[in-house]
Amino acid sequence: MDCIQKLQQMIDESENIVFFGGAGVSTESGIPDFRSVDGLYHTQYRFEPETILSHDFFMTHTEDFFDFYRAKMLLLDAQPNAAHKKLAELEKQGKLKAVITQNIDGLHQAAGSENVLELHGSVHRNTCMDCGKQYTAEDILNSVGIARCTCGGIIKPDVVLYGEVLRDDVVERSVQAIFNADMLVVGGTSLVVYPAAGMIEYYKGDKLVLINKASTNHDAHANLLISEKIGEIFSKIK
Repeated sequence: MDCIQKLQQMIDESENIVFFGGAGVSTESGIPDFRSVDGLYHTQYRFEPETILSHDFFMTHTEDFFDFYRAKMLLLDAQPNAAHKKLAELEKQGKLKAVITQNIDGLHQAAGSENVLELHGSVHRNTCMDCGKQYTAEDILNSVGIARCTCGGIIKPDVVLYGEVLRDDVVERSVQAIFNADMLVVGGTSLVVYPAAGMIEYYKGDKLVLINKASTNHDAHANLLISEKIGEIFSKIK
């Protein structure tokens, strides 16, 4: 039995599937991976991307932050790929109970998924730090310099920056979903970013599927290991 047949069989036999995904889920939609060879970490900026996307940098170099953020993080023309679409289908069938994502692009929701737990926030939610007024990603993209509210306050994207903590409620719901799952599919993530990566340790079942081009430090624990692009794999699932 090849890996596609095995994956299909595991899906068919499961009723409480949870998907945990990372940057590799969106690279096939044209959104770059931070840590790939051609990813954001290898582009030339006056500061390292990891520095720019930190809470301290946002507070002290706000205009530089927004210049980078608009250019590299707001890729609003990206469209859901086969992986996003298949996950939405599985949710509609009642098999998939939750999508837990480290991505901030909103592509799971664009594909039709409803129970999406965004560990690192979303570019589509933006809030004035002074009055709390809400803004869209398009508002931020079309702004110039420091994105400011009509009240004059600085608008902060609802994205978890380096030096900030994950939201407790999202973490708790994610852990509970993984703990209750009869099948856990982990895709497009190297499982090196904590605390998010440590969440899969709460899975106690015997259908752990890892789909990632590169190896991870959890490969030995997988019941099914597939070293391919996740969109290509999901496009073959019925």
